Amino acid sequence: MAAHSADVVICGAGIAGVSVAYRLAVHHGVRDIVLVDERPPLTLTSDKSTEAYRNWWPGPDDAMVRLMNRSIDLLEALAADCDNRFLLNRRGYIYATGDPRRAAAHRTIGERATAQGAGPLRVHGDGNEGASYVPHRPDGWLGAPDGADLVVEPALIRELFPYLAPDVCAVLHTRRCGWLSGQQLGMEQLDRARAAGAHLLEGRLTEIVVDRGRVAGARVATPAGDVTIATRCFVNAAGPFLQPVSRLLGLELPVYSELHVKMSFRDHLGVVPREVPLLIWEDPQLLSWTEEEAALLREDPATHWLTEEMPAGVHMRPEGAEHVIILWPYHVGEVPEAFPIELPPGYAEIALRGMTRLVPALAAYLDHLPTPFVDGGYYTKTRENRPLACPLPIAGAFLHGALSGFGLMASAATAELLARHITGESLPDYAPDFDLRRYDDPAYLRSLQLWGDGGQL
Repeated sequence: MAAHSADVVICGAGIAGVSVAYRLAVHHGVRDIVLVDERPPLTLTSDKSTEAYRNWWPGPDDAMVRLMNRSIDLLEALAADCDNRFLLNRRGYIYATGDPRRAAAHRTIGERATAQGAGPLRVHGDGNEGASYVPHRPDGWLGAPDGADLVVEPALIRELFPYLAPDVCAVLHTRRCGWLSGQQLGMEQLDRARAAGAHLLEGRLTEIVVDRGRVAGARVATPAGDVTIATRCFVNAAGPFLQPVSRLLGLELPVYSELHVKMSFRDHLGVVPREVPLLIWEDPQLLSWTEEEAALLREDPATHWLTEEMPAGVHMRPEGAEHVIILWPYHVGEVPEAFPIELPPGYAEIALRGMTRLVPALAAYLDHLPTPFVDGGYYTKTRENRPLACPLPIAGAFLHGALSGFGLMASAATAELLARHITGESLPDYAPDFDLRRYDDPAYLRSLQLWGDGGQL
């Protein structure tokens, strides 16, 4: 068995692991870092999302807003330093509704987000006079507004967003939001980390060695044979395998996984303007079927649900010169992690039908959908959907995970936080909000009960 040593061993070469390696190597001068993964970097779940980001997190407190503002600051700084290799834009998110009750709630939600640091809320229409609406720019982020614009005047909605359904009665355009190339973001950080001394080891972690209550090493099964790495610092950044890796330390984490799926296709008819922001339909809906189609679906117990009310949340953005990405988490729930993943039957058509409710012109593809590409991954998350970037109860063991569906956007700040834990540097004031020890705080546990549906943020 080959023997090696390292200052830090990181399990997982997705965005969670790569971002920690980058932060430690480049910003803290930790040179001898080993990233262990049996798959190529950034290929398990990091490339399976919308690759979007936002600072719009109107939760019960400001912890997520502060974390995301810091993370976006770091992303923008890195983009400026690498000539925007990972194509960061700030087009924003469009939250659209056809329900006047939800439209009225937007103002309250926006005011709360403003108070928590997401930026000012500007209301347009319905007798509100204030700053004029500033259209977004398709590329880049410099000079773009922050906060949000709430548009409640139907005529103005039609003028600004002519591609939306005619019954949309309110649009909330959140502005410090957009998307990027997750693969290129990860590779930019990985390239810099490797140049500073980090390296990859292809293999599967089989054991974490603990001696007298402290991490002492790790064993890895590689294609060339088993390897033992002596180390006093181990980071679990294993994404959907967070729990199995923690069990190697005899620990059970308060995390679970959901399967999330996306589809993409070539928009050869040019239905979706290339410059639009990320679009989200906020209302539950009934899918549009002909009478004959609906009757056939109702006859079969396996498809009857397709004629019943479907949840809100279908969303879409353009991708590249011609493609469209659509995601709809209508099927989510706790599931065991398994690879290859099992895709929900009929997902591409269901997601497309759902998106036609917000962008009616997409119906042109219902009879002749170009061959779609459907893929997915797991969102591994905590009950209240906040990440974990903290020490573990075993000396020298650390955790960077439960990044849910926001790993690309949050990992810059959570990796910075974890690197400070590892190197013993001062921590930001939001550090306790992302520490495993928060579950030992009775006040925090009581707050989970007050946050509603499963404590979900």
